Amino acid sequence: QVQLVESGGGLVQPGGSLRLSCAASGFSFSSSFMTWARQAPGKGLEWVATMYNSNSARYADPVKGRFTIARDNAKNTLYLQMNSLKPEDTAVYYCVVGIGITGERGQGTQVTVSS
Repeated sequence: QVQLVESGGGLVQPGGSLRLSCAASGFSFSSSFMTWARQAPGKGLEWVATMYNSNSARYADPVKGRFTIARDNAKNTLYLQMNSLKPEDTAVYYCVVGIGITGERGQGTQVTVSS
């Protein structure tokens, strides 16, 4: 069965950085497109970025140029490097199997950007 375990969240000041990880198991990670999504307090689930293969990715406009999605197929792990964080990036971040935000996802990791 699909298992996704996100980690790396926390409290960070505006302008700071965090690196999220998602450990995947129970499916063919290396052949799967993978997505990061987030849900801010009181809002719906929002697409953040998708990695199509080792070299191709797309980003939502609010994070473009600040976030980088990456994967290590040997470790079955998906990453999200987040730089220049803003208070509006505060959310629970999820990794999702597939291109959109409707696939299997983990329990999420909380990211709070605040001074």
